[in-house]
Formats: sequence, C-alpha cells, structure tokens
Amino acid sequence: MGHACTDPKHHVHDADAYVGEVERVCQQRGLRLTPIRANALRLIADAERPLKAYELLDLMKATHDAAAPPTVYRALEFLLEHGFIHKLASVNAFVGCHHPASEPHAVPFLICDRCQSATELEDEQIVASLDRRARALGFVPQAQTLEVHGLCARCAATG
Repeated sequence: MGHACTDPKHHVHDADAYVGEVERVCQQRGLRLTPIRANALRLIADAERPLKAYELLDLMKATHDAAAPPTVYRALEFLLEHGFIHKLASVNAFVGCHHPASEPHAVPFLICDRCQSATELEDEQIVASLDRRARALGFVPQAQTLEVHGLCARCAATG
C-alpha cells in the first residue's frame, strides 16, 4: 500500500503533536496560526469523529466569546487552504490531516455510517490510479474526493 507521506515522523495522530507540527509548518511557510485557528485545529484533532462547522462553533463558543460563524468559517477556510484539515463532502464535516507538513493533497476516506468515524486511507496509488485513468480518457482532473461509506471494523464486528 502506498503512503501519502514517506516520512513517518510527519504522520501525526496526537492532538498536541498535531497542533505543534502545524505551528512549525506555519512558521516555515510564513503563515499566521492565530489563536482562533489553533483552537479550531485542536478541537478538530481532539474529536473522535469528523466535526461539522456548527459543532465546531458550539465548542469554540465555550472558550472564545468572539467565536461567531464568520470567524469559524474563516478559520476553516485557512486550515483547508493550507492542507491542515480535510473536508468530507458527503457528511459536510472536517477532519485533521495526518500529514500537515505536506502540500494540500487528495486523500481517500473510509467513513463509518454507524459511528461516524473517518479513516484516512493512506494509499497514494489509489489517487494516482484515478488520475491516470481520468487522463487516459482525455479528462484533466483538478480536484479529487473519494469517500467510501460503510461500517468500520468495530461496528461491523458488533453487527
């Protein structure tokens, strides 16, 4: 199976390490990770499932009085634009990217319809294969979203 990032130290699951890695990347790229953006990032990283924008807003209101819908949407736009989070279009929710140091990239996701978990499928061969097949048909891909719905192993085992 291919891996979207060949450097294992840049594969981040822990929320503290994740936010720290994004802070480091922002410094390298000359980007500003404001407290609101960092808070949104931490809440997304801490969530055990993809977060919808309104859920994120509710969580942020608990710690930031200034958290209004435009503020949260701007934070999400920044995080998406720079590849720090992914948007799952089929469930209209956001998850952290396991490879925040890489450039924005397409990543297939496995989404559980029962527990709402989302697993980043780290197989760049799938993305490359779809791109090659599209180009062979004369299609010029500009963006790619692949979301597979079903049951995660835990939910499938419980029937």
